[in-house]
Amino acid sequence: MPSTASSLWYVDDPDPVAVLRRRPEPDPEAALALAKQLHPDCDVIPAASGSLAAWAGPDPGSIYIGCFPGLTVVCTAAAAVTKPTRLPELLIRPLASEHTYLVSYDVPRAWGAFAHWERGEFRRSFSATRVTILEDEGLPLVWERPYWAGEHPVPLRPGERPDPQILPFDPPDFAGEANAEWLGFHYRAADSDGAVHPGDIPVSGFTLFPKGQAPAVAVPDDGESASHTKWFGWLRNRDRVG
Repeated sequence: MPSTASSLWYVDDPDPVAVLRRRPEPDPEAALALAKQLHPDCDVIPAASGSLAAWAGPDPGSIYIGCFPGLTVVCTAAAAVTKPTRLPELLIRPLASEHTYLVSYDVPRAWGAFAHWERGEFRRSFSATRVTILEDEGLPLVWERPYWAGEHPVPLRPGERPDPQILPFDPPDFAGEANAEWLGFHYRAADSDGAVHPGDIPVSGFTLFPKGQAPAVAVPDDGESASHTKWFGWLRNRDRVG
């Protein structure tokens, strides 16, 4: 299961999990067009592709997109924002979708975030580490109640003493539950037989180069375990946790 995720979902279908369960073929041409739309100042080159299980939390310099009938997922470092309400307008509704969902987390840093926009209008956002709430905007949703009530406490190691200000839940799990509520599957939690798994969701990968600096020849590598060796720190990263 991915230890990090930084994903945006643009959803029109009222039953997105049914779409994913059918395992539709992705549209790589639509994915390339969207990658270019989101990065007008970059050269966008097709690169490694695979599934959400491998590419849910990409590094800066790459983007992974799955375009399906009724929904699109974009995995990008730009979604790993400590304050989701600061997400650029271009990322909130590039496809005029009915719903936009942000789900991001980083298990090693014990951070998680989620947000929802409806027809581009903000509805709800949350972002926190185990001891610090970074953003909590909009009305809490019904499914959040058990988490705030302490029914999903932070797992502690034997002998570990919790911080006096620790939240009553683990933020990555909280973000994961938002994903399950909105999209019908978990990134990390074990699911029942027949449930959608991140490995069932294919995405097309693209490497981002500063305009005019793309290599003359780019050979895509479709192996899911392939690694990218060219990352560029020129992308703004000030909102990423850590």
